[in-house]
Amino acid sequence: MNMRIEKKLSNLPTEPGVYFHKDKTGSVIYIGKAANLRNRVRQYFQTSRVRDPKTDALVNEIDDIDWVTVDSEIDALFLEAELVRRNLPRYNILLRDDKSNIYVRINYSDPYPSVTFTRRPLDDGARYFGPYWNGREIKEALHYVRRIFPYSTHTGVMPKRACLQYHLGLCPGLEENKTSLNDYRANLRKLIAFLKGERLQLITRIEREMKVASKNKQFENAAHLRNQLYAIKALSKRSIFLDNETLDISKDRSLSGLANILGLKEIPRRIEGYDISHMQGTDNVASMVVFKNGLPDKASYRKFKMRLPGNNDFGHMQEVITRRLSEKNKRDWGVPDLILIDGGRGQVSSAIKARDAARSNIPMVGLAKREEEIIVHRAGSNTDVNEKLLHEEHAFLSGNDEFLSILLPHSSDIVKLLQRVRDESHRFAVSYHSVLKVKRQTVSVFDEVPGVGPATRKKLLRAFGSKQAIIGSSTDELSKVVGKALAERIKQYIS
Repeated sequence: MNMRIEKKLSNLPTEPGVYFHKDKTGSVIYIGKAANLRNRVRQYFQTSRVRDPKTDALVNEIDDIDWVTVDSEIDALFLEAELVRRNLPRYNILLRDDKSNIYVRINYSDPYPSVTFTRRPLDDGARYFGPYWNGREIKEALHYVRRIFPYSTHTGVMPKRACLQYHLGLCPGLEENKTSLNDYRANLRKLIAFLKGERLQLITRIEREMKVASKNKQFENAAHLRNQLYAIKALSKRSIFLDNETLDISKDRSLSGLANILGLKEIPRRIEGYDISHMQGTDNVASMVVFKNGLPDKASYRKFKMRLPGNNDFGHMQEVITRRLSEKNKRDWGVPDLILIDGGRGQVSSAIKARDAARSNIPMVGLAKREEEIIVHRAGSNTDVNEKLLHEEHAFLSGNDEFLSILLPHSSDIVKLLQRVRDESHRFAVSYHSVLKVKRQTVSVFDEVPGVGPATRKKLLRAFGSKQAIIGSSTDELSKVVGKALAERIKQYIS
């Protein structure tokens, strides 16, 4: 153990937080969380402690330690999950099992909404929160939250009578109409706000509702809201979900570093990533993902079905930025501090053209896949690149009078953040494209023929026996079933 580590061990705080073990090159090799940073990190270096071979190998490589303090254990839990996904430290992979992360699923729009856990989110209309790294700890946290915001865990067929959880005050009791569906959904909205980290806004909302109930002499309802309020405040002493309002993002070196190299006036608290997905010009879609304070805000994600036909990535990128920066969307969704385009110079140029047409000045850069180059339009990206700092960061600069390409080391925190945003936008776009492709493949070839409705399709199938027989039939044969004009239209459409 070197002198630097000894000094840092003596300065470790006793607060909860996330710690980073680094090797001699400065690369992060392990990320962990702790309820008490001082106690947890010191355990790695206690000679009397029995360790497994993998942990021994990790300790032998540690050359430096860093950490970030947070408000609570659950803050640390969620921050650790996101930073591991972003940095992929090799010892996090070696020291953990191969299970995927867990999500909280809320099917809010269903006739009988429930809150469950899943490891595979689907595009099924439900709301997903996560991913979270440690399933056991997330379930324990939801156990405490359920006492404040009772929810159902029933899936499939609803039970015929109120369950045991209702009698324990943990379930709304929709089975016997103990709670109305509107009241239950209002309760779920509060739970969703809590999961999204909107604790302060939620407390303000409940206080306002409590005052209104008291003013209207609804004292029982006011007492219930008061108890909710006290429980939320008490829960913060035990555990609380990720709260972006109290996270000190100045300690996130990827965000501050990104602001420094691009010459941004402020740390980009909201970064939006965009990508296009299609299959040879069909089922064209675009994705918009949102990262707030360096963490994904899945509730703010948006997807776009492209109106421009054909295989035209540049045109589609221009279209999605134009639609994103419409006055209505800027008013409803807010405005990002930085836009990241998945692509090279062509995609960035198209996005800048759309942004300028919308009379906006949002900083905008691209990330090219091959070498993970940061693409900056010298005149149009609205950045002030600090080339001196980039040389100190061992970056390679290239380009021409119009564009600057920045190639940082792949171990850079800045590159890992941009990769995380880019990969998430790509995942979200491909997911939506796949849904549309499957949907299109399951649609009958006759569904889009003008004038051919369900009744006509049934008549054709009864007459010919199969879709293939209809396609192989002549116009005269079709005319005997649906008439000459419609027969000609069907044959023209098929051909």
